[in-house]
Amino acid sequence: MQFRAKVSLFFISVLSLTAAAQENDTIKGVLEEVVVTGQIEPQSINKSVFNVRVISNEDIKRQAGNNLADVMNQYLNITVMPNNSTGKSTVSMFGLDGQYLKILVDNVPLVTDNGLGNNVDLTQINLDDIDHIEIIEGSMGVTHGANAVSGIINIITKKATSTDYEVSATVQEETIGDEYEPFANRGRHIQALRVAHSFNSNWFASIGANHNDFTGFQDTRGGENYTPYDPNTPQTNRGYSWLPKEQWFTNATLRYQKGLTRVFYKFDYFNEHIDYYDPVVGSEVVTGVGILRYSNDRKYDTQRFYHHLNASGHLFNQLSYNVSASYQKQQRDVNEYRYYIQTGQQTPRFDETFQRTEVLYSTGTLSNFFKNSIADLQIGYELVNTDGFNSALSGTFNNDDQQGGDLNKRLENYDVFAASEVKVSERFSIRPGARYSFQSKFDDQWAASLGFRQLFNQGYEARASFGRSYRTPNYDELYTYMVDANHNVQGNSALLPETGYTVELSGRKSTYTANGLSISNALNVTYNDVQDRIELAIVNPSPLAYKYINISNYKSFLASTSNSFKYKNWDARVGVTLLGISRKIDTGLAASDDKFLFNVQANANVGYTVPKWNTVFSVYYKLMGRSQQFVQTGSIDTEAPQFHLQEIESFGLLDASVRKSFFSGRFDATVGARNLLDVVNVQSNVASNAGAHSAGTTNLLMGYGRSYFLKLTYNLNF
Repeated sequence: MQFRAKVSLFFISVLSLTAAAQENDTIKGVLEEVVVTGQIEPQSINKSVFNVRVISNEDIKRQAGNNLADVMNQYLNITVMPNNSTGKSTVSMFGLDGQYLKILVDNVPLVTDNGLGNNVDLTQINLDDIDHIEIIEGSMGVTHGANAVSGIINIITKKATSTDYEVSATVQEETIGDEYEPFANRGRHIQALRVAHSFNSNWFASIGANHNDFTGFQDTRGGENYTPYDPNTPQTNRGYSWLPKEQWFTNATLRYQKGLTRVFYKFDYFNEHIDYYDPVVGSEVVTGVGILRYSNDRKYDTQRFYHHLNASGHLFNQLSYNVSASYQKQQRDVNEYRYYIQTGQQTPRFDETFQRTEVLYSTGTLSNFFKNSIADLQIGYELVNTDGFNSALSGTFNNDDQQGGDLNKRLENYDVFAASEVKVSERFSIRPGARYSFQSKFDDQWAASLGFRQLFNQGYEARASFGRSYRTPNYDELYTYMVDANHNVQGNSALLPETGYTVELSGRKSTYTANGLSISNALNVTYNDVQDRIELAIVNPSPLAYKYINISNYKSFLASTSNSFKYKNWDARVGVTLLGISRKIDTGLAASDDKFLFNVQANANVGYTVPKWNTVFSVYYKLMGRSQQFVQTGSIDTEAPQFHLQEIESFGLLDASVRKSFFSGRFDATVGARNLLDVVNVQSNVASNAGAHSAGTTNLLMGYGRSYFLKLTYNLNF
């Protein structure tokens, strides 16, 4: 009864606010891109209350993108963050890491090693089956639930063909920096095959496979068989700067559509193998042999299963429904062995499951309640059941009294939400929304939003929105327990969810001329405030101990402008953002400054098409300006921890490509270069305060140098 009462009150409060019906999706005869993310019904970008960015399939082809990390680096306010110790590449937005950004495939969040939709490794998302990508910045907690604080990335897959059969076969070869050997263990080697078939007007099916062999970036290191040894110098030159990884992607889609009813099932299987070569070389005296050099190496194997069943259509000739059910599982196994460098012998040490996440997920919406063109309402639900496991090897998920052992942990939430749009006039719309989440681990959470959209004469548009969202602690933050003679890092099962507030104001001017010139200019201002932010902080200086606690407040201010120009065969885009971040941390032992630290980003890309040659020339550039943040440093003595200012130098990323089609589009060739400015390491300096330890300088890995690629695709459509 209590549950039903809460739900009834929730819907009654939202039913008082209703939604706008669809409007004509053209401006001066120009058809805009249709988007689905966060919308009550699919609609054009200019009709959306949200600011939606679209990465088209053509953009992906121009960059010869194979995975999501290949294309995200060139977009403003998005930073791809590689980790050479794990081989993963995650993404941040508004300066907030991947825990605050949700990544979805066809509106379903993607499973990760220890979560759902967050901290996704972008290199594990293949783009062969992608129609387009939709990005919304800002609070999306109402429509997409927990952890959509800074925004969402929704990957829309292909579910139709323009002909009866579509067959594509691809071979792609890339250098990794200046390291490459064809058909050998140097470089990046990609092969892909996709077959799609429309059996008739009702049935469609596709199947695809992709093999991506990234052999690692050795750089200044010595690779697997590095043997030089100096007992007076730590051995840190073995191995790779970027870990070798081999990936297999397979997918299948089956879709049935008749009239307004559509049902599709999508299956993905992903397998990844990563080799970790310990940079530390030891020595062992073997009787009758002598001194052998060895390292304790690891092999990581990841498997992901993704099942998604979706049904959409109309009820009672009016109501629109859209329901998805998904089962996903991701598991990471580790095999550690001692590798004797001179002999190549491997001695097993252990082989076990390292991480596992299983998710049962379902979401559904019901909309189009009103027959008039003034209002509409969407109500929905989301059910999430996540079962997580990490072995003691990772230092997490030990039992409740934290005395060792392994433990499964289950997190559940059951949400209801509603959103609406009121078309006050032909040009002014209001969109309110709210969500209530029943949590198994935490207190119940809620999210709310209110958006406005105003269209003016001569192509001017204005938008404003306010949103409240939340982030629930992840498994590591809750259950980490890594305590031994050298470490003391502990989670905190009493953590509170974080709360994020977002205010956004934006304006856009679209211009279309009779001679084919199309110009779009946009200005956007966003303010974020994240309260009760979780940080891993020093809670004891001697002996040094860390713990996850709710101690931080995080504020960010973003001002950005984006401009696009299309004229005849030219297509150009230019953008600039100014991001200011204030991060107040107070551990009780030390406190950071809360002043705003600013960072500038800029990007530009130009495309020129030569129809006579069936050729497209493309150049992409992104500037990452100098950035700063306060970091906490500890001490091995009794000195209290302190906060110091860390500064990361600026750098730029420049890509270029030429794509040409032959034989009426049956054969495509793309040749180009990534990272033409040869970025590898970016310098990071930590400034010392008076009386503190001396400043330190480190290098952050951001790229693997200037690389060249050739992509060949054969297309057979009939």
